[in-house]
Amino acid sequence: MCGIVGAVSTRNIVPILVQGLQRLEYRGYDSCGVSVHSAGPGGPAGALRRARGISRVADLAAQCEAEDLQGLTGIAHTRWATHGAPAVANAHPHFSMGPHADDGAERPGRVTLVHNGIIENHEALRAELRARGYHFSSQTDTETIVHLIDSLYDGDLLAAVQAAVKRLHGSYSIAVLHRDEPRRLVGARQGSPLVLGIGADGKENFLASDAMALAGVTDQIVYLEEGDLIDVQLGKYWVLDRAGQRVQRPVRTVQAMSGAAELGPYRHYMQKEIFEQPRAVGDTLEGVQAVVPQLFEAAGQPAAGEDAQATFQAVRQVLILACGTSYYAGCVAKYWLEALAGIPTQVEIASEYRYRASVPDPDTLVVTISQSGETADTLAALRHAQSLGMRHTLTVCNVATSAMVRECRLAFLTRAGVEIGVASTKAFTTQLVGLFLLALMLAKTRGRLSAEQEAGQLDALRRLPGALQAVLALEPQIIDWAEQFTAKEHALFLGRGLHYPIAQEGALKLKEITYIHAEAYAAGELKHGPLALVTSAMPVVTVAPNDALLEKLKSNMQEVRARGGVLYALADADTQIESSEGLYVIRMPGQSGLLSPILHVVPLQLLAYHTAVARGTDVDKPRNLAKSVTVE
Repeated sequence: MCGIVGAVSTRNIVPILVQGLQRLEYRGYDSCGVSVHSAGPGGPAGALRRARGISRVADLAAQCEAEDLQGLTGIAHTRWATHGAPAVANAHPHFSMGPHADDGAERPGRVTLVHNGIIENHEALRAELRARGYHFSSQTDTETIVHLIDSLYDGDLLAAVQAAVKRLHGSYSIAVLHRDEPRRLVGARQGSPLVLGIGADGKENFLASDAMALAGVTDQIVYLEEGDLIDVQLGKYWVLDRAGQRVQRPVRTVQAMSGAAELGPYRHYMQKEIFEQPRAVGDTLEGVQAVVPQLFEAAGQPAAGEDAQATFQAVRQVLILACGTSYYAGCVAKYWLEALAGIPTQVEIASEYRYRASVPDPDTLVVTISQSGETADTLAALRHAQSLGMRHTLTVCNVATSAMVRECRLAFLTRAGVEIGVASTKAFTTQLVGLFLLALMLAKTRGRLSAEQEAGQLDALRRLPGALQAVLALEPQIIDWAEQFTAKEHALFLGRGLHYPIAQEGALKLKEITYIHAEAYAAGELKHGPLALVTSAMPVVTVAPNDALLEKLKSNMQEVRARGGVLYALADADTQIESSEGLYVIRMPGQSGLLSPILHVVPLQLLAYHTAVARGTDVDKPRNLAKSVTVE
């Protein structure tokens, strides 16, 4: 979602700020901006200047150059709209507009600020500040923060920010500058990530919402904790905890994989990431020689294996918390965990879980799933579960330094690499690999996995990269399907058993990037309502592996054909489902048993991608969506 970059330096920092925003473009945004202490012919020393726009960061860079925007201290932001439509007036950075601006004209302010998150009490603060003469030029909740800090300022920016955040309800990470303190940058975080980047030789320091924004600038990163404030100056910084006490946070060396964001020969990042799945799955399985507790030990936890083994022996049930694509990965995992490990498993949408009365059990393993490890709803659900006394926690995550990994006792780290496209692909398949290994681990702990069975399942996992390559070779056939989907406005997806969540994921992908309305159903539910929608104009996509439910699924397909529906089936080679009028079949290579969801999802990803390309949508940055959802 929104991205923050800030810097205090001895050089013109605008190019670094813009580059940082470009590295965060994958998160999704609809406006962007830069604010600096001016240090050039474009403005007097000590003034605050900014550039903002509602197009891409490349256009912002051109605007900064045209206006000769320069500065040694600055902040920058990409915004994903929550309060207020995408518009220049609502774009960050915001300026304070004090009582002196009661004529409504915009004049240089004393304070400038960028913000990620949502301030829940912004309306009350807005009314109070208006009564004191502050002028609001935007519809955002963020503007209340900048005015509030201005109203509390008495010569010390850190003290003003410290007093202001005590009055904020909600989530935030902020970076703030003051006109009268030209070499100082103050930040704070609560419920939204913020990191410090330590520059070389005492010549510069940085703030960012994501270490990736600082790739190529510094690899020395400090992760701020909940409630922290930070005072950043040239060659030095101070961190205060929520109690106002100065604390030390560890400095970590982080390789932010800046090269992974190159598009290469592909037309879109989504296409690239679909084709990276064999490599991503192979990397995730690298070094996995046996199903052992050490696979799930998070960095910084007790001696390898000991804590995980004790946890796996203690738990009696599993609770999975996730959102979106990760939620569907959890739904697949439920089938695996109950079938292989015989352990009761519940899957909850994270944004719903903490707002209902639930029955906690201290012997539950709480599993969170998140690509970024910063998903706000999932983090909040995790903390809620912990507050209920459920101490056994494990995350399946793609970012080793994320809040999710730091806050869970155990972690399985996927190795998908940086995922730029908003519609998740390789993160999903690597999550499934991690969850399958978890199911094997719990099965082994509970005495339900023999040495022979373990070897067989690991061998099947090792064959996945080759099997995925074979599935990707089906792309020309899927392009033919996509051409038929281009003019459609609605679609149904059907699956049974552990492939029902795969049908749900396929429908999500189609609606995310093509804007075609798509819904998924367990195929047995078709005659309980959805069949009323079926016509020749409503394509029905069916995931049809050769499993115990195949014959039932064939009957459901006949129900569609009898109503004039057009079927598109992904069928295993031995299902005896043949193409005919109104029935289009793509043969899946091989048969992978319990692991077949990992293979069957790939054609659905390609179908969504090629349909979106044919419809001319913005594949990597679909409207209204963001990559990392860091607000509720």
